[in-house]
Amino acid sequence: MSDQQFLGYRRPDGRVGVRNHLLVVPTVICASVVAERVAAAVPPRGAALPHLAGCGQLGPDLHITHETLAAYCGHPNVGAVLVIALGCEQVVAQYLAESARRAGKPAEIVAIQSEGGTVRATARATEIATRLVTALERDEREAFDISSLILCVKCGGSDYTSGLAANPALGRVADRLVDSGGTAVLGEIAEIMGAEHLLAARATSPDTGAQLIQIISRVEGEARALGLDIRGTQPSPGNIRGGLTTIEEKSLGATHKGGERTPLSDVVPYSGRITRRGLTVMDTPGLDVESVTGMVGGGAQVVVFTTGLGTPTGNPIAPVIKITGNARTAVSMADNLDLDVSGILDDRETLAAAGDRLFAEVIDVCSGKLTATERLGHKEFAIHRRNPTI
Repeated sequence: MSDQQFLGYRRPDGRVGVRNHLLVVPTVICASVVAERVAAAVPPRGAALPHLAGCGQLGPDLHITHETLAAYCGHPNVGAVLVIALGCEQVVAQYLAESARRAGKPAEIVAIQSEGGTVRATARATEIATRLVTALERDEREAFDISSLILCVKCGGSDYTSGLAANPALGRVADRLVDSGGTAVLGEIAEIMGAEHLLAARATSPDTGAQLIQIISRVEGEARALGLDIRGTQPSPGNIRGGLTTIEEKSLGATHKGGERTPLSDVVPYSGRITRRGLTVMDTPGLDVESVTGMVGGGAQVVVFTTGLGTPTGNPIAPVIKITGNARTAVSMADNLDLDVSGILDDRETLAAAGDRLFAEVIDVCSGKLTATERLGHKEFAIHRRNPTI
């Protein structure tokens, strides 16, 4: 197998998965406990999506919940879906199941109220889950070109080493992937502020560049409407301790993740389907878990997450590769990290060599190698909330 290929799972809708999960998705918070118990009964394939939404939501907020859950049901890293419903919630179980079926996946529904409570629903759902996982175990990996990959690029717990070492190394990977026909997705709108003109200048069309600027303006306007200065949360206290003093400084470092020459081809809403080659910017908040949740929902099969201070967060269905440019963090948070690129800062390693190592790690992980987040069981998931609960 060449360095332009990885071993993945062919999906009926033409996409390629790097994992083969049974997704156990609760429609509402009230069904989350059952979903988690069922997923835990069928390791390692079982992956639950416990969340706080699904009821008491209005308009855009309910739409985001519906669309994010539906996106996960159709995701290429998912081989089959089991929806756990309560029976009286706003999120429609049949809608989620149909999203999976449209992508060619088997999907079934268990409703807690119809089954007669938690115990019966758990037993019934576990029986179904066992059958679905047995079928998934027969699936085999095959070789695919890396042009099939969508790479989520993310940073969190950032310090000065993120912008000087880890993010530029990741940017090299993004450029190389896009050069080979693949796609990268960058989120965290609040962490693009101050550097948005650099990304807009790389847009493939004036409309795409203008769309990015409009989203930046909207987020700033939303903060001002609350009487708040967004600079009160960006940079965070940890960022400041790590040597980042202004939002512009943080953004200039953060945007390195999207590459140095990769064209900005699209701007999509939260969890919106990523369809264009090149760099896509997704409208996500800066909060790590909500941001990764959205970009994986858009179709990213793998995440590379840079961190200077260290952070353990993962995702239920996508492997999250953690890298650091901070030599002290590489030692103190060794259990949570996959790659140390701190040698860039003291000339032990060139930026090009670090990028090559990271690219090889991405290929290995997409072919089945477990990441630190997967080994430690980090499966954080949170849907962005836009409105108050009613």
